Amino acid sequence: MNISAIDRSNYLKGLLIVAKKDNQLADIEKSIIKTFSEKLGFASDFCDEVIRNLLANKYIDESPLKFSNINIAQSFITDGLRLAYTNNKIPDQEIKWLQNTAVLNGIDKKWFEEKNKTSAEHSNQSLVSESALLSII
Repeated sequence: MNISAIDRSNYLKGLLIVAKKDNQLADIEKSIIKTFSEKLGFASDFCDEVIRNLLANKYIDESPLKFSNINIAQSFITDGLRLAYTNNKIPDQEIKWLQNTAVLNGIDKKWFEEKNKTSAEHSNQSLVSESALLSII
């Protein structure tokens, strides 16, 4: 699937928002974001700069994101949920934000709840090797 520049940008921005929600940025989160950034076609120096300034950046609009189609939105929600569970904390703020993004994109509540449950149960698995993004690009 050909993903537009806006959807690619929103995908990366959304992952950054999820990582930022708990006001901590673990090394595993940085690594995952860098990998996604590369897969989405962003320069590594750009990603390094964004990550370096992420927690201090008060100007990131954290409104839920709208994607151009439901397949991209579902892929993002799946990857966002997996990212939210990577640091073994209960990611309440991240889950609420992802749920709001799902609603904005017309994603069924039951679908979201099932993905959330699956992500929580498999929180120790590698996100990058299992990423939903890889199945659509």
